[in-house]
Amino acid sequence: MKKYRYILSMAVLLFCSLISCKKDFLSVVPLGKQVAVTTSDYGLIMNNQDMYLANPTGGWAGPALMGDDVSAEATYFNSAQARSQQAFKWGDDIYQPSDTPTDLRNWITNLYLCNKVINEVMSSTGGTAQQKSALQAEARASRAWLYFQFVNYYGKPYKASTAATDPAFPIITTADVTANGYSRNSVQEVYDFIVNDLTTAIPNLPVQNTSATRFARPAAEGLLGKVYLFMNNGSAALTQITAALTDNAAATTPARLYDYNKEFAVGGKFYPITTNGPTNSPEVNYTDVTESVLAYTFFNGNYNGNSFGSDFIVLSPQAVALFAPSDLRLNFYTAHYINNVVNPSGRLAKYKAFGTPYAKYGLQISELYLLSAEAKARLNNLSGAETDIETLRKCRMPVANATVPAAIVASQPALLQYIFDEREREFATQGYRWFDMRRISVDPLLTAPTYNHILYNDATSTNTTIYPLSPVRLTQRLSPYIMLSNPQFTDNP
Repeated sequence: MKKYRYILSMAVLLFCSLISCKKDFLSVVPLGKQVAVTTSDYGLIMNNQDMYLANPTGGWAGPALMGDDVSAEATYFNSAQARSQQAFKWGDDIYQPSDTPTDLRNWITNLYLCNKVINEVMSSTGGTAQQKSALQAEARASRAWLYFQFVNYYGKPYKASTAATDPAFPIITTADVTANGYSRNSVQEVYDFIVNDLTTAIPNLPVQNTSATRFARPAAEGLLGKVYLFMNNGSAALTQITAALTDNAAATTPARLYDYNKEFAVGGKFYPITTNGPTNSPEVNYTDVTESVLAYTFFNGNYNGNSFGSDFIVLSPQAVALFAPSDLRLNFYTAHYINNVVNPSGRLAKYKAFGTPYAKYGLQISELYLLSAEAKARLNNLSGAETDIETLRKCRMPVANATVPAAIVASQPALLQYIFDEREREFATQGYRWFDMRRISVDPLLTAPTYNHILYNDATSTNTTIYPLSPVRLTQRLSPYIMLSNPQFTDNP
């Protein structure tokens, strides 16, 4: 494993150079230091844990603090580190000049590794042409996933009329860190790059990979469908999402929905609900990939060396109002602070004793159903969208309570709003809502609300501090370290 640690250390140096010196966006991996030789070597690179487990650096831990599905308790908020407070306040600069943007550090390292595999694996020894093509395709799909994060962190929400001029993130396709002269590519260029990587990769990906933590064809098809939805192309999205559901069903071990009606019942996998939360749930056991089409995981619990601590988070009033009492997803929440200290206000937080929960942010089968519903609703197939939503809801609550109201199914805007509400119920406090807020802000069929964050200064609901979201902050600024090291970049407003 020594040579793979060498590759990783060089990739980390790549990011360190980005934020700590004046040698441009990429430097200092020495030329000629190729230490992967065989096809198996490149397979091990793609199996690197940092590709799929963002622990302790955070994954979506920052966005998990930025959705309007969360509020904060001052008891813990006031002692949180500055970056967590700034993310919750929707501050202009989340990172301080002395901070390392940890999500970006991991993702730039992974980008280096993906580019290395893409550019070199076809010349590797010992593997078949099919094996090499599959690894190259996996690296392309992984690179596309990374750029989907970059464009949604640092670019404005996709809008066809402005995407060609809105700046996003540099497109980097080499593992040569002596290259220089990078500039920020446009939102349109980055989306086109993502689409190209995924469409190129899909034919060469297996229906089932060696692990759910690695891209297979259903994951790439599902991601491409999601990308098209972010580009407001419902027809192209539905084609890919339907293919993803079909190919997932054909896999040897397909991702499947847990039926909470069974799992929370006596003898079920999540039974009983202890003082630490439901037993053996995926939020406790990050190795549980039952519902994962692509099992990327991040630590979303108490501060434990994580880039962003979430000790202070509770569900916001508007998020709580979305749940019916019969919704079994409420079993993942408790009216306690961390370490089982009772919250006298009764406000709900995710169970967090002993460092849980974990959250999946690759692609879950539950999201695939909701993406399918959204694509159908945008194409006015409202009954088809209803079926997809209810497929999920029947596994999250008693079947009698899972029906979408007829008045909502009859209205395209109402049904679209219901789908976004269902996404919030399914993924509350996990970061998904932040990306949905960005999309809603430019959606021609929906009206974006005014977003606020509530900081509860004590146990009451009246002594609060309100932080409003300025629309400009739907796009993050580049960190001070990156701007200092790359004076050719123009930062976001």
